[in-house]
Parts: sequence; C-alpha cells; structure tokens
Amino acid sequence: MKQYFLYLLILISFNSFSQSSFTSESFDVSRHDLETNIYEKDSTANALILYEYGNSYIDKKDFDLKTEIKRKVKILNRKGFDQATITIHLYNDKNTKQEVKDIKATTFNLLNGKVESTRLKSNNIFTEKIDKNNTVVKFTLPAIKEGSVFTYSYRISSPFVFKYHGWHFQGSIPTLYSEYSTSIPGNYEYHIKLIGYLKLFKEDRVLKRDCLTVSNGGAADCTNTTYIMKDIPAFIEEDYMTSKYNYLSRIEYEMKTFQGFDNTIKHYTKTWKSVDNELKTEPTIGRQLNKNIKPEDLLPSEIVSEASTIKKAKDIYQYVQNNYAWNGEDKIFNEVSIKDLLEDKSGNSASINILLHNLLEESSYDVKPVLVSTRSNGFPTKIYPVITDFNYILVQITINNKKYLLDATDKYLNFGQIPFKCLNHYGRLLDFKNGSEWIDIIAPEVSSIQYKLDLRINENDMLSGQIFTRQSGYYALDKKKDFYSDPTNYLENLQNRLPTIEILEHEVISSGIVDERFEEKIDIKFSEESIVADKIYFNPFTFKFFDENPFKLQERSYPIDFGYKKAYVYSLSLDIGDKYDIVEVPDGITVKLPNNVGEFAFANQTNGKILKLYFKISFKEPKYDPAYYQYLKKFMSQIVNTQKNSLIVLQKK
Repeated sequence: MKQYFLYLLILISFNSFSQSSFTSESFDVSRHDLETNIYEKDSTANALILYEYGNSYIDKKDFDLKTEIKRKVKILNRKGFDQATITIHLYNDKNTKQEVKDIKATTFNLLNGKVESTRLKSNNIFTEKIDKNNTVVKFTLPAIKEGSVFTYSYRISSPFVFKYHGWHFQGSIPTLYSEYSTSIPGNYEYHIKLIGYLKLFKEDRVLKRDCLTVSNGGAADCTNTTYIMKDIPAFIEEDYMTSKYNYLSRIEYEMKTFQGFDNTIKHYTKTWKSVDNELKTEPTIGRQLNKNIKPEDLLPSEIVSEASTIKKAKDIYQYVQNNYAWNGEDKIFNEVSIKDLLEDKSGNSASINILLHNLLEESSYDVKPVLVSTRSNGFPTKIYPVITDFNYILVQITINNKKYLLDATDKYLNFGQIPFKCLNHYGRLLDFKNGSEWIDIIAPEVSSIQYKLDLRINENDMLSGQIFTRQSGYYALDKKKDFYSDPTNYLENLQNRLPTIEILEHEVISSGIVDERFEEKIDIKFSEESIVADKIYFNPFTFKFFDENPFKLQERSYPIDFGYKKAYVYSLSLDIGDKYDIVEVPDGITVKLPNNVGEFAFANQTNGKILKLYFKISFKEPKYDPAYYQYLKKFMSQIVNTQKNSLIVLQKK
C-alpha cells in the first residue's frame, strides 16, 4: 500500500510538472509547448515568448551587417492574438537600404491529440512605406487559436554598420529565454549600453582570430559575445513614470570609431567640445541664438526702462508668453526661425525660447540655453554626445546668484517654472565660451493641494459652510488652465465632482494667471441624503486626493517618478451646535515610508461643540527607487481606505 501511494505521488508530481513546463531553450515546438496553457509566474499574461534568438555579424562578402532572428511564441488566450502580427521596421536613405529576407513562419496547433502545422504563405507578407526613410514589413501568422504556438524567423541585411543591431530582452509579454549573439570585428569600435534593471543570466566573450579578411591581406579579429536573459517579466506601464524606453531591458550600440584596412580612421562619436563648436554655427541653434534683437525695437518702453532687475526679467518673460503662441511642435534642429516667429507671432518651442533668450541677453542678463529631452522622449545619454536625444530648449537665467529655468511657450507658467514634460532629471547647459555641462532639472518647490472646510449644522439641521482651496506649483498650473480657459465648464465639472453637495457660491480669490497659487472660496450645502432619522451620516472627505490606488502591479522594476515633491493637506472644522452629539468619528492613524521619505497622518480632536479633523500626506522625494514600490503600494492603499471609509455620525439630542 505504501509503495502504491509513493508511485501515485510520483505520477501526480510528474504530470503536474509536465503540464506546467515549456521547452524554453529550443526553437523546436514540443508537445509540452502545445499542452501547457498557463504561465504560473504571471497569471495575467495573454501570450508568452518561449524562446528567442538573435545573431548579428559583419558579412565577409559584402561587409553589410546581417542579423538573424528566431522566435517561438505561445498564445495563452484570445487577448494574445495581436502578438501573432509581426512588424519589421526597415530604414533607407537616398542610396542604400535595409532589406529583410528568408521570412519563414509556422503555426502549430494540437487538434484531437495530433499536432498540425500551418505555414505562412509568401502572398500574405505585406510591405508598407511609412515615409521617405522608413518602411515596415508585416505578416500575421495563420490559424491562430487559444493554445497555439507559432514560430517565425527572418534575416535583415543592413549597410548601416555604424548603427549595430540592438536587442530588446523585454517587451509587452513575458519571455522565458532570450539569447543574443554578436560578432564585432576589432576595427569596429562601438559604445555598448545595457539598459534596464534586469540582470543578465549569462554573458560570454570569445576572441576569434581573422574573422574578417580582405583581398589585400588585411584581417581583423572579432569579439564574439553571447548575452542570455531568462524568465523576463512583461514590461507593464503604470502611472508615475517617464518613457518606458528608459527602463526596458535591452542592449544598444553606437559606433565610436571605424578603422579601415588601409589604416584610415573615421570617428563617429564626438566629444562635447567638438559638438559645442559645431552648435555655434548650426543654423537652427547657434545662428538663431546669435540673432541681434534690440529690446527697444520690440518691447514696450515701460519694460525697457524698468529699473528693478528681477521685475524687468519677469516683464520680458511675460511679454514673450503673451505675444507669441506655441504651435504645438517641439523641434529643435529644423524649422527654427526667429524671423518667422516675429512675423507670424507663432512658432515651435525652440524659436519662442530662443527669442526669450536673445531678448534677455540683449538686456544684459546672464542667460544660457539648455538642451533637454522631454519625459516621453527618454533620457539623453551622458556617456557621449548624441544631439538627436534632445528635443527641447529651455533658458537658464541667473539673477543675484540665483538660477531660474524659463519656458515661454505657455502663458500659465510662472517665472522659474517649466512644463511638467521637461522634468526629466537633467539637461545640457550650452556655454559656447566655457564649454557645455550637465545640470539637474528639478522642480524647485513642493507642489501642494490644500482643502479647508468650515462646516456647521444650520437651523434646518443641514450641514452647510465654506470650503477654501489652495493649489501651488504644478497643481496650481493645472487649475489655472482649467478655470481661466473656460470658467463655466470648470464650475460644471466641480459640481459634478460633488454629487451630495450643492454649490451656492464660488469665488476665485487668487490674482489671475500670473499668481503662483490658485485659491478659491466655495459656499456649500449638503443634500438631505446625509440625514437618516435623527442621525447625520457623512464622509468628512468631500474632496478625495486619490480615488483609487494607482499602484497595482505585483512588482515594479522601474522607478516611481512623480516629477516633483508633493504635499496634500485636508482640514475640517465642524460646529455641531447644541442639538447634536458626536456618536462616531474616524480613528487617527500615522504611517511613514522607510527612511522618512514620505508620510501621512490623520488625527481628530473634539473641543466642546467643535470637531476638528486633520489629514496630511507628503511625498518628500520627486522620485523613488523600485525598492520602495511595495511600501508605496501599501502606503497608498491605506490612504485610499482612510478617505473612502471614514465616517462621522451625529445623533440628534
């Protein structure tokens, strides 16, 4: 009997293993690949890359860069069907182009216990020209069903060896096994960047002698490298992040130097010193920055004659803000013309900010342009100059030893405030005399939201009173845009946010769009729905800072990037008068993040007829390491629960 149960246990264990395993280190499709229809490490996955392999090398015959790619993909459910459409991007210039060859694709299904395969036909491969430099080749695997496994392979031939083929280990679905092999001749020198937070499982390098030869007897040795990564989670985008391309685990290459077999050397990667020299005379940056604009020919006389240094700078800034409209484009290396901007009163962000720079410089201010990459554009590399990494220009001004970053594209921005999209950690300050340098791009102040409620029970046993709100920093920027662009719509949206409250009167008490804060006073009355029998029930959080927890992932491998420090304050003072007693108030709570980088506190106090509640949240850092994710997730969950589930109950005497 014991032997029987031992045999049964082994059999069950074997079956369980066989039904949850995939063949992940082979391009061949196994029966296990078809029979297994769950991925235990990620129950939310709709599809799964079981195996992928890439191999890039310089061809001995034509010296083009060849890249061979193979992938095996499992479809777990219908939502994964879109993974069966494959898109291959190809680049061309006037004379040469990339080509894709030897496309082969097959779908495998398990039908009535038998494995059936369906091959992709050549007439189902389509080519689409995107623009003059970009083409895509597309195909969709045939006979896709839930449980299908498909394989595909192809080879890309590229004459653009200065841009070695990069490799993405991580994508929108999980990957069990990813291997990339490269063979780089010694006379091709590349900058190699491993990006992302995931670690390689294996990295091997082998030197191969005389891998590349030419007819005159020249030869080069190759460094053959193999990179392997296993059990790669899907990259899922979530709130509070910059571009996903900052964090996707991948390898990128940028050619540094090429040495021909005749000993000629061509440098592709430049130094910042050489780039600075080129930018001085570059038509859309250097030449535009050198355009002489006399302030007295453009600015009102009262601005030109202003004696206060700081006020004059702010007046010039507001003049550009209010008189030149941003056309929605963020180009910095073409179509940038100060002349056109002055004539049309409209231009891209670079032309507007260069005009601001020139007016300030001609007014004897210490100003410098700053190249930045916006949050959605990704981080610019610091290893070597890549000017195409940048897509925006700001202006730095120094007044009384204090530095301000300026952007005049938005009339709602305050002096010293830049668009949220530009809060991408660092930028390159251009100084054509002393040399450029990296500077930090940081919001100088905490952005906050404050609500103060003064409520009372009126003669009709109804809750009524006033709400005072105050927003600062980027919260004030958003509020100013919402209100001053359409006050009627703003009030309608505000009333819709407060379904159990009637707005009796609304007044903005801050001083217009130039005010650094947005403040308002709202007279309100609660609806009768809060009264049941002789009791009044209401949630004290008329306004909720967070309706739900924005952090939902099981784990997150990239930073939580708010962009700026945040603070939230909510206070309530309730005068219950002589008719009611307090039956229930929410409990107080204090929670802190590790290392005191954030906290929230909720407290209550009763003093005679007055009940006071105080609620405060602070995020003391603009950016948190992924190690804080689980703490932040729990932290935010407690905040949401406190706001949703708090209840005040008053009993009529």
